[in-house]
Amino acid sequence: MNLAIFASGNGSNFSAIVKAIRQSRIKAKLVILVCDRPRAFVVKRAKKEKVRVVLVRREDFVSRADFEMAIIQRLRSYKIDLIALAGFMRMLSPSFVRRYRKRILNIHPSLLPAFKGSHAIKDAIDHKASFTGVTVHFVDEQMDHGPVILQERIKIRSNDTLSLLEKRIHALEHRMYPRVIELFCSGRIKYPKRPGI
Repeated sequence: MNLAIFASGNGSNFSAIVKAIRQSRIKAKLVILVCDRPRAFVVKRAKKEKVRVVLVRREDFVSRADFEMAIIQRLRSYKIDLIALAGFMRMLSPSFVRRYRKRILNIHPSLLPAFKGSHAIKDAIDHKASFTGVTVHFVDEQMDHGPVILQERIKIRSNDTLSLLEKRIHALEHRMYPRVIELFCSGRIKYPKRPGI
């Protein structure tokens, strides 16, 4: 199975997935990293691991449709079977999602549907939540939405700072995401059927 990871930032989940592939826990080939930010640290991680980097900057295209078509063309050329979003900071359009329906995974640092968006960990602290967690889910046309595959919760401690909670969330992500990708690649999880289908 040919895997593409989409990321825009530091890339710690990228590295966790690479490690799992290297250890043969995931039966897939990581073919490309798709990144929209040339200076993102994940690009350095990919080059170190000798993973091909596809840089596609939104500002280089007139429209979102053109931007996404450039990505789609690369996905086609590399015969990508599965997309793993790992901190990709652009929402994919409904037409893109429909094209790869049932084959896009995302990881989010909260127990969805709680605390959607890019500041989920801070939002949990600001709302004085007693717990939060991590969700891995299939992607659909809505933001941080779609059938949940796996969730695990973390208690928010009274002395938790944003930095401390982020570290615990990220450690959980690094364990969960490779596991879900492994299950998908081995055929043990599939996109759920809608009622009546």
